[in-house]
Amino acid sequence: MVHSEDCNIIFRVRGILEFACQLDDSNEAQSTISKTFQSLRSKVSSNKLVFSVTNSPVLIWPNKSFQSSVESLTETSACGDILKYIESDNSGSKKASKKKDKFTGPTVVNMKMLFEVTEPAGNEAPSLNRVIRQQHCVRMPLPMDCVLSITNNENLANACKGLVEALSNQVSDMEEVVLRYRKGSSLLVPQPFHFQLPEPAGLNTVIYPAGVPDSQLQAVREDLHRKFDLPGDRPCLRRANAFRFPDEAYKDGYLRNPHVHLNPPNIEDAKLYLVQGVYSYHHYMQDRVNDDGWGCAYRSLQTICSWFQQQGYVETAVPTHTQIQQALVDAGDKEPSFVGSRQWIGSIEVQVVLNQLLGVTSKIMFVSQGSELVTKGRELANHFQTEGTPIMIGGGVLAHTILGVAWSENSGQIRFLILDPHYTGGEELQTIIDKGWCGWKGPEFWDQNAYYNLCLPQRLKTI
Repeated sequence: MVHSEDCNIIFRVRGILEFACQLDDSNEAQSTISKTFQSLRSKVSSNKLVFSVTNSPVLIWPNKSFQSSVESLTETSACGDILKYIESDNSGSKKASKKKDKFTGPTVVNMKMLFEVTEPAGNEAPSLNRVIRQQHCVRMPLPMDCVLSITNNENLANACKGLVEALSNQVSDMEEVVLRYRKGSSLLVPQPFHFQLPEPAGLNTVIYPAGVPDSQLQAVREDLHRKFDLPGDRPCLRRANAFRFPDEAYKDGYLRNPHVHLNPPNIEDAKLYLVQGVYSYHHYMQDRVNDDGWGCAYRSLQTICSWFQQQGYVETAVPTHTQIQQALVDAGDKEPSFVGSRQWIGSIEVQVVLNQLLGVTSKIMFVSQGSELVTKGRELANHFQTEGTPIMIGGGVLAHTILGVAWSENSGQIRFLILDPHYTGGEELQTIIDKGWCGWKGPEFWDQNAYYNLCLPQRLKTI
């Protein structure tokens, strides 16, 4: 495994292996399943295995002493040499592309797992087998998905060897999962998930059985947490924590983590204390809801809920305005007539909803006037270091989301990283950054004479 700081390329091989075998109710079923998986391991180690590099004319036979359809790619070629054969994505403006390139991580080389098809030998006579006992035919697709992190100057032949080994190991891991969750002749499809773990573990793959929820896999995760020396009080290996590759787009349309595209403020001796993990940006006018002028706290709450969802703490969807209002009614905080209204909510209501819908507790920080926020650097820094959750701040008729602070312990200077829910435009990252809808703000950003309440959500203690 190559450490992420040295990694320039992620090779990813995907494809389907067909699992098929005849099972009966005898004690030999487990042995039959294992023999079928052994044949699949032999298949990925055979000379018929072919890697087809996506968006390129390159075909590679990794088990044929490294043969390639491109003559210039030889056993001694570096991994980076393959990049010149991959077609670039020309969609979007040049300006957007430059912005995108600046923040993407390692280059992802996608490959398809294929197999040569040969005609059966003409001299071989067909054979017939008569089965006396009743058998059950089991067929299912095995969704292979292997990754290898590597430097671009590494030998390409060695990289392919590593991918073949990863494929073989993944077949073995799938066998273990299939056997563990087998009920007679009923088998669950094993599904691979990739996780970016702290060094030195790096990018690793875990196999989970399809159809079994995360709530029933805690014992498995506990073993993995011990294996990789992961924290015992926060989710790292739930499906929601799976690594998202730089070339994979989110399908729900929301922007993720726009703050990563900002440069840090220029404050001498200042340290950055930022939100940990992934959140989605919720703001006015999304979801076909016209909440311009009254929904800013609802949107900040949605951003916080998205954080808990995307860190794997909860599996519930981000609540709508109506669901937020109903939660306040159910908690006894509002009258039934509140549902469907356009009434504002504040930090206290955000605290109530988080507890009602997600079981999340929050601390409330009271500030009698905005000018006092400049003195809260240590408390805010401690929150982002220990909890790492977005903070909702409400004052007067406005609500915002605080994603971090830049704070100098020596001078006391501070800047606040603000995600503004009052934005009414489309999901245009460049506009959001350039116009300051997500940006660093000084103490003058706050109304110096208005009071503020801050809702600081606390992490749940779970894996």
